[in-house]
Amino acid sequence: MFNLGSKLLLVFLLAFPCGLISIGHASAEPDSSEDIAEDADAAVDEEEDDEEVLVEEDQMQTSEGDEDETDEAADKLVTSHPDAETTILFTTGEEFPANEIVRFLVGFSNKGSQDFTVQSLEASFRYPQDFQFYIQNFTALPLNTVVQPQAQASFEYSFIPAQPMAGRPFGLVILLNYLDPEGNGFQTAIYNQTVTIIEKEEGLDGETMFMYVFLVGLVALMVFAMYQVLESRTKKRISVKIEKGTGGINDVDISWIPQETLNVMNKASPKTSPRKRTKRAAGTDQ
Repeated sequence: MFNLGSKLLLVFLLAFPCGLISIGHASAEPDSSEDIAEDADAAVDEEEDDEEVLVEEDQMQTSEGDEDETDEAADKLVTSHPDAETTILFTTGEEFPANEIVRFLVGFSNKGSQDFTVQSLEASFRYPQDFQFYIQNFTALPLNTVVQPQAQASFEYSFIPAQPMAGRPFGLVILLNYLDPEGNGFQTAIYNQTVTIIEKEEGLDGETMFMYVFLVGLVALMVFAMYQVLESRTKKRISVKIEKGTGGINDVDISWIPQETLNVMNKASPKTSPRKRTKRAAGTDQ
């Protein structure tokens, strides 16, 4: 009996730890599956949170873009007031010469019952096919003038078109900005047309004067050269004149020579010309 009991105890002692180990493994497997499920749920939650953040950012960007578009639309929708009337007069003429001052007067009439504060006057050249592109933007003239009801005011403005713009068409835009008593802004396009910048023809400038002086000097040099050539050719053609006397042998009066002397002279040198014989005879008498 003792041996049987000791064997049963030994078997129990061996089987009990094995059962505990198996039970631990069995209980650990559901826990791991639950952990995996929890991790998956956490990952799904994180992805949903990220998607919600992205959506919120997109909504914020969209709202900001809508606000910018709204502001731009509000800026574009600035128009003139029905009680304000404007006129323009170009004091230098309707032509716009390059690199020359262009002046004009702007008249503002307040036909309403409230004051208007004229803020500024600005002008610019635009691309003729699309007036939103600026080619030359001039400095805005600050006015800050209050025009009372049923009153008028005039303002002078001037600008200078750039020299490289000569000979090309551009859109000229002249804007007048003003406020009402409530602070609402208004803008009137006083002039909005396409103009051509011309190049003014001057009388004589430095380059033209230099060209004329150069041409005159060149012509004078050519005339002097032609004169020298003609003079040299003329000198070659003129022969040297040799004086041969005023008459022939018959014009010499030898009547005063004695006849004997003439006979001696003829006998001495019969081949000599009468002129030489006459001269010799005259020398012998002397």
